[in-house]
Amino acid sequence: MVTEAREQFNKEFTENKYEQYLADLDSKHPGAIDFRLAETPVFVDRSFKEKMIAACESIVDVITESDFKERTANAIPEHLKVLNENDHSHFIAFDFGICQNFAGELEPQLIEMQGFPTLFGYQVLQAEMMRKNFSIPGNFNNYLNGFSKDSYTKLLREIIVADCDPENVILLELFPHQQKTRIDFYCTQDYTGVQPVCLTELIKEGKKLFYQKDEKKILIKRIYNRLIFDELEQQSKEVQDKGKILFEELDVEWVPHPNWFYRISKYTLPLIKHQYIPETTYLSDLAAIPNDLEKYVLKPLFSFAGQGVVIDVTKNDIQKITDPHNWILQRKVQYADVIPTPDGPAKAEIRIFYFWKDGEARPVATHNLARLSKGKMIGVRYNKDKTWVGGTIAFFED
Repeated sequence: MVTEAREQFNKEFTENKYEQYLADLDSKHPGAIDFRLAETPVFVDRSFKEKMIAACESIVDVITESDFKERTANAIPEHLKVLNENDHSHFIAFDFGICQNFAGELEPQLIEMQGFPTLFGYQVLQAEMMRKNFSIPGNFNNYLNGFSKDSYTKLLREIIVADCDPENVILLELFPHQQKTRIDFYCTQDYTGVQPVCLTELIKEGKKLFYQKDEKKILIKRIYNRLIFDELEQQSKEVQDKGKILFEELDVEWVPHPNWFYRISKYTLPLIKHQYIPETTYLSDLAAIPNDLEKYVLKPLFSFAGQGVVIDVTKNDIQKITDPHNWILQRKVQYADVIPTPDGPAKAEIRIFYFWKDGEARPVATHNLARLSKGKMIGVRYNKDKTWVGGTIAFFED
């Protein structure tokens, strides 16, 4: 996206540098990176960065309105509502596609958003190893709003741990050591002292939760929640039954509270109007099926990792849906083939991280991740046997 930086990076790139980059990343927690890493970062100019932030801030404006909870009251499936919800999500992630508008200009378009954590710990390590192994111009930064590694990890620790002993805070996930994102759990523990704990390891006594550590029973005061409840519903009956304790009255604080996963999500998109947010309609509010369905994508409100998305929508796809209130119809965006690579151009998505510390009026943009693709969609299944695709990071022009 920044021609000079891109041309210089591609010119200096070697397979040896890339292999060393992978080795350095793996050396921190050997074998923990279970997804493909792209050969390059994304270089983002100042104007494009500001457009993404402007779109994020317009969404934050809606989220911080006094009636936001009322407007999203139906966002949370009744059987997945968790008690003791707080006033805001501690974390928000905004995904933007790098797209091309009708004038041929590059612009961001919001693809997804979630009141839920993402790879907050791992991206610190990835940025360091990218700078160590490749020449990144000095006037480009992976952090936003003046954050540095120290101030970013400090804020992350303050939000997750607060005034607790890290031992009394857990990162909650389903089988964390088997997850493809486990590298992030280990990096998060490096920066915060909070260890990953599986749902199946929780011990409940009255309203209190505990976990075992070094053969001792440790009280849990805060839960850094990485468990997606949609995924819980795909587990065995035994695991689902164990998960029922999360819906009981508990003497714990959630970071973030699970209900925000649904409140700030695809459900929220029809409530927001902005030039960088594709027109989105609840299927139940659709007055008539558009004649140009090739320009739309059909998405379930409640799904995990993009499951159920219909890209090539037909009238029959819409007519056969029996629960239209659980679906949205969203105008498609045109991803730009924006990253020149040795075997053809790649598309890109950028995820902007927002952190919201208790006591603050609004969340703040802090950091990012990026993903490159040469397939029909972003994701592993669409990029098999391709190079210069996968997880990476964006560097923003100062």
